[in-house]
Amino acid sequence: MKVLIVGSGGREHAIAAAVAKSPKVDKIYCAPGNAGIGQIAECVNIGAMEFDKLVAFAKENAIDLTVVGMDDPLVGGIVDEFEKEGLRVFGPRKNAAILEGSKAFSKDLMKKYNIPTATYENFNSPEEAKEYLETSKYPIVLKADGLALGKGVLICNTKEEAMDGVNELMLDKKFGDAGNTIVIEEFMTGREVSVLSYVDGKTIKIMTSAQDHKRAKDGDQGLNTGGMGTFSPSPFYTEEVDEFCKKYIYQATVDAMASEGREFKGIIFFGLMLTEEGPKVLEYNARFGDPEAQVVLPRMKNDIVEVFEACIDGTLDQIDLQFEDNAAVCVVLASDGYPVAYEKGFEIKGLEQFEDKEGYYVFHAGTKLSDGKIVTNGGRVLGVTAKGADLKEARANAYEATKLIDFENKYMRNDIGKAIDEA
Repeated sequence: MKVLIVGSGGREHAIAAAVAKSPKVDKIYCAPGNAGIGQIAECVNIGAMEFDKLVAFAKENAIDLTVVGMDDPLVGGIVDEFEKEGLRVFGPRKNAAILEGSKAFSKDLMKKYNIPTATYENFNSPEEAKEYLETSKYPIVLKADGLALGKGVLICNTKEEAMDGVNELMLDKKFGDAGNTIVIEEFMTGREVSVLSYVDGKTIKIMTSAQDHKRAKDGDQGLNTGGMGTFSPSPFYTEEVDEFCKKYIYQATVDAMASEGREFKGIIFFGLMLTEEGPKVLEYNARFGDPEAQVVLPRMKNDIVEVFEACIDGTLDQIDLQFEDNAAVCVVLASDGYPVAYEKGFEIKGLEQFEDKEGYYVFHAGTKLSDGKIVTNGGRVLGVTAKGADLKEARANAYEATKLIDFENKYMRNDIGKAIDEA
């Protein structure tokens, strides 16, 4: 069969690598793709938001399955456009992708169906938001309602910071229309854990846990990024936590969406905070996490195409989802200056050393081919992933592997997975 993957980052490279292992697949296309994806798929110069062109390409090339990796096209309704033309596509429809597309919607859903989350209020007016902040407890969290590249969350330690945050989101429009509505919620403390799941509208199958590192600098300092690295599984995601989440969060979310007439088929990413009162939902995403996919998918034993098709067909209950009994760590190699300003176009050296390296992966995020050479083309450039018998071994392997790759202005955090030592 022929598969089209929509997207261009490390997540899409991880999806493509998993799809390439399926005996069902003869040909992979990726739109628009990147230099790494281009080694296992044919890259097509169509943007992820060019729905008409993507639909036309899928029809002209008799694509059997399209997999949408990114949030923007899902929230924008790409699945609806493909389905209208009778094309098979993996991902939630527009009315279900709102679970990620609107934080105000997802918070209201959790409140209505008693799914544990932080207390909050939604605001459409900066004046009302500021009035609320006058009597709030600090620290407090401000979230842009819409998509903001994973960066639209401000943790404010003082009233002054919070007032400035309202101006930034709602008046200065730092994240554009995403800040037309904001969510103000209580600041929760505890360990963060990411749990990805496959959903077919009624059945949910949980993948192995992971933990992301969002801040740009060591010690969780610096600005929020799209993610500087991740590890899987999380030692803090215990059987007790799993039991609680299965009882009060996972199936409850799928059922809530169905009750609202928003049947969800695809990936639900649960961002959890393990608080003293128990696990609570920080956020939902409607697709694989990036870079969580880069540590979760290499550990999955199943044929990913079979799982995608089961989600589309409503037969996920027949899939025995299995993961390897090991660990994986991903360290992101970025361009120095990310996420603010950085140079690109530098040649990347050392990639050939990974060609036959079992248990090691280099997932391309911001790369492109230029004059026959692979060069940097973004803030997050590569995700270097390594497996190990346990997390400490995987971490050591991943950092050792980062030494094999070099490019000008290469930057990385040196403490990805350090929390493992405290587990």
